[in-house]
Amino acid sequence: MICRLWRGWTTPDNADAYERIVRGQVIPGIEARNIAGFRHIDLMCRVAGDEVEFQTLMWFDSLDSVVAFMGEDYAVSHVPPAAQAVLKRFDERAAHFEVIDRRGQRG
Repeated sequence: MICRLWRGWTTPDNADAYERIVRGQVIPGIEARNIAGFRHIDLMCRVAGDEVEFQTLMWFDSLDSVVAFMGEDYAVSHVPPAAQAVLKRFDERAAHFEVIDRRGQRG
């Protein structure tokens, strides 16, 4: 399994707008592509001083699935213009990690 990590930062005033764009447009657009091997996406945020940091974790079966999502230069960021307009800064390239241990917990 591969986890794709990407981060972007907004001002506090733009945080709600960015979240709306990601939850209302970006994630549904990714899901609509029905990419083989794409499992799920997590969106997280935290206040970090005078910025709000957003992180996405995308979970794929393999690196081939990531390439199907982004193409041969698979580390390039996927940041639509509407999202870029409200971001203060963002990672130009995503990081990819091989997941070597992931454990579900019993409730």
